[in-house]
This record gives sequence, C-alpha cells and structure tokens, in this order.
Amino acid sequence: MKLRHFKELDGIRALAALMVMFFHFFQNVEAKTTMLLLIKKYSIFGQTGVSLFFVLSGFLITRILLNTKKSPSYFRKFYFRRAVRIFPLYYLFLLITYFLVPLLEHTPFIPFAQQVYFWIYLQNFATTFHWKADGPGHFWSLAVEEHFYLFWPFLIYFLSSIKNIKNAIVLIIIIATITRYLLIINGYEFFYFTFSRMDELAVGALLAIWECEGKLKPEYSKKFGIMFFLIILPTLALWILTTGLGLDIIQVSKFILLAFCYFCLIGFVITIKDSNWFKKLLCFNIFSYTGKISYGLYVFHPLCFWLIRRHINLDSILLDFILSFGFCYIISSISYYFFELKFLSLKEKFEYN
Repeated sequence: MKLRHFKELDGIRALAALMVMFFHFFQNVEAKTTMLLLIKKYSIFGQTGVSLFFVLSGFLITRILLNTKKSPSYFRKFYFRRAVRIFPLYYLFLLITYFLVPLLEHTPFIPFAQQVYFWIYLQNFATTFHWKADGPGHFWSLAVEEHFYLFWPFLIYFLSSIKNIKNAIVLIIIIATITRYLLIINGYEFFYFTFSRMDELAVGALLAIWECEGKLKPEYSKKFGIMFFLIILPTLALWILTTGLGLDIIQVSKFILLAFCYFCLIGFVITIKDSNWFKKLLCFNIFSYTGKISYGLYVFHPLCFWLIRRHINLDSILLDFILSFGFCYIISSISYYFFELKFLSLKEKFEYN
C-alpha cells in the first residue's frame, strides 16, 4: 500500500503542541480575576495534548513500520531516521539547560548525578520511583515514546499477521491499565511512567491497522464522528464531576478514554471530505507551519516562558501571552531551519524502498 501524506495531520500536531503550551502558560499565571481563574482551571485539559501526540505518533510510526517491514535494512533505517529526528535537538536542549542557562542567568549548576537520568532517557523512571533527578520536566513524554519504539518495531516485524498485532495492542492496553492500578495503590506517580502510558501509543497503532483494513475512507467519517461524541461527552462529564476527588477508577481509566477520543478525532479528520471546514482549518498555513516546527515548540516553550517572565515585567496577561508564544515561534523556527534540518537531510541516506 502506498502511504498517503495527510496534510491535515500537521494541523493535529500543531493543535497538540498548542494545547500543551496553553496548559503550561496558564499554570504559572497568578489568577486575580474570575475570568483568569476559569481559564486556569480549564487550561488543565491542555495537558491531554500529550495524549494526542502519543496517539498521532503511534499511528504515523506504525503505518510506516507496517509498510516497510519487508524492506531491506528495516531496523537500521527505522532507528537511524528516528535518531536524527529526535536526538540532536533533545541533547542540544540538555546542553542549554545544564550549562548555558546557568552560565548566562547566574543560576546554580545541577550536579551530574541529578542530570544523568535525562541523558539516558530514564527521567520518567526517576520521577515515578522518586530517584533524585533534575532537568526539563516535560521531557518525560519523549522518554515514553523512545521506550515504546525500542520494542514496537520488533513486534511489528515478527508478528506474522494483522490479527496477532491487534492482540499485541490489546495486551499492551491491559498491561498499561494494570500498571496504573498497581502504581496508584502503592503510592507511586503513574502519570509519567512508560508502562502506564504506552497504551495511548498502542491505540494510535490500532488506527494504522484500520488503515490497512481500508477503514480510513470517506464512508467511515460519520462513524468516527459518532464514536468521538459517544466517548468525549462522558469523558468530559467524568472529568468535570470528579476533578479533585482522586478516585482510583478515574485515574486508571482516563488515559485510555482520552486515547480513544483522539483515535476517533484523527480518524474523523482523515476521512472527512477536503471541503469540510474543520479539515480546511487544519490545513491553513499557520497550522501547517506550527506542525512543522512543533518539536521545537514542545522542547523550547517552558524555557521561553521562563525567560520572558524573568526578564520582562508585564502587568498584562494578554501581552505576556503574545510575547511568550511569539518568542517560542521565533526560537523554534530558528531551531528548525538552522539546526534540525541539517540532521533531517541525513534521512535521504536511509530512504525506504
């Protein structure tokens, strides 16, 4: 099957990045008015942008794996292309965080013993099990993705049929659900751990299976839309009614519910007609561009927000918002065109047949 590029998914990637940025911006805002209190309260839903990232990534990566598993150098090509996309900016930002920022901002240098988990992609293990670590807090999600893609290409390669891959996806969902429960009852943090969040990537992989089965066609758009509302409405109701109660059943089930919400959203966006207003919106140049630089936006935005608030004293939340997001776009654009592209060009040496 020839892989089609879905331009609208650049818009989905942009949406996910903006959701996370919106969440992080308003969580650090001192709410002095009723309006700001409401915005801050509901901005917490922006953190589910990570779930959207996971489902989208699971879909896009799995469809590549499924369609290249018989090509020569399957593993070498996949891991090389993954490495040149993720590692250069990841490690550059660690250098900036641990050495450049303390030097320029006269803040304390973090001991290497507290850095080491970030250098080896174990920061989310450190957070979960209370190991002493200090670094970019939002990098936990990059660790989850990289851990998932250490074993997922092997499962795709060695499982002989679509049915077996579906069974593997179901097994991953069960393992993640049980892991969340065990972490909760034993008093550990479950939000950042690889084995408690990998079901969202697996749900995205299921969407790639559906593509192979011919279920991402226009005639399925209505079904995706109906499924989305059937899942999102009770999910939002549970979130509103149970926020702050700390119910174990909600903590255990919320990620898989969100994953299937975004599964349906992505399926709907892909299958609706090109003339649909929502697809047109996602294909606007601003969303396409945001999707293109979204990795940089995700990596740099907490530092950009911090620098603006540290050096520019603004009394207006609106001005702070505009300046902070504008600064993120500038830094991420510079990163993409003058740094990331140099490494992305290396992908040409490992093109899939």
